[in-house]
Amino acid sequence: MGMKDPSNKVISLSHRRDQKSGTPGSRSRNKRGGNARVIAITSGKGGVGKTSIVANLGYAFRKLGKKVLILDADLGLGNLDVLLGLAPRFNLSHVIMEEKSIEDILIEGPGEMKILPASSGIQELTNLTRKQKFNILTQLDQLIDSVDVFFIDTAAGISSNVMDFNVTAQEIVVVVSPEPTSITDAYALMKVLSLKYSEKVCKLLVNMVSRPEEGREVFRQLHLVTDRFLDIQIEYLGCILNDENVPKGIKNQKIVSQLYPDTHASRCFRDLARKISAMPPLNCPKDGSNLFLRHLGGE
Repeated sequence: MGMKDPSNKVISLSHRRDQKSGTPGSRSRNKRGGNARVIAITSGKGGVGKTSIVANLGYAFRKLGKKVLILDADLGLGNLDVLLGLAPRFNLSHVIMEEKSIEDILIEGPGEMKILPASSGIQELTNLTRKQKFNILTQLDQLIDSVDVFFIDTAAGISSNVMDFNVTAQEIVVVVSPEPTSITDAYALMKVLSLKYSEKVCKLLVNMVSRPEEGREVFRQLHLVTDRFLDIQIEYLGCILNDENVPKGIKNQKIVSQLYPDTHASRCFRDLARKISAMPPLNCPKDGSNLFLRHLGGE
């Protein structure tokens, strides 16, 4: 499998700080300069195509003229850069160890998306200290004002790292496949979000379905149990059709939207990007706090 030259261009995004107050949390998120829409893409189970969805959605938003930033938040097993055929010199491990800043590790992906790559094979990063979380989230809070959409590609599961990134986002999109284990793990993820983190709304995206009706059936099953046992509302975001061109693109380290723009999955991603763009963003942050610091402040 070929890799691109490691000298990928490092991108610098300008900071636009609050000119009226230097105090974190003094202004609400929808009054900040950049008005970035922050969306966490998460899953209870691995192998549901979450990272591919993030990359293709980011590419579709770029085609809509939006400035896109993607954070690979799978800190110990990051693979977004591999999926996109990138070979960054630095990644989030260098930021966490305070060797580099967030801006130092930014690279450019397909369609001029901005990527914050994670590390792979560093077990210590799967359990960050509060100080490390504070450092990285503070830098992210300063960075996002220069983009329109900020996607957080979380790790799978219900670890504290996953939950921290989920609850700091404006919107949480849970990715699930029609497999019973994926549905069960998606419910477990939403259970933790509801009971431990008091989240009230999640969006559901069903991947790898044979037809749209299959996606709606998965939503129906999850809605029945969450409506009965959890205090959380699930909104059906849509589905991505099974497409043989998706794994072909992965083998070539190209996203399907770029390599096969007219195939079924690519059309689903374009439709999904338009649907999300048409939805009004949630009025965040919660409790009027700074974008990424509310959860840490409440620990």
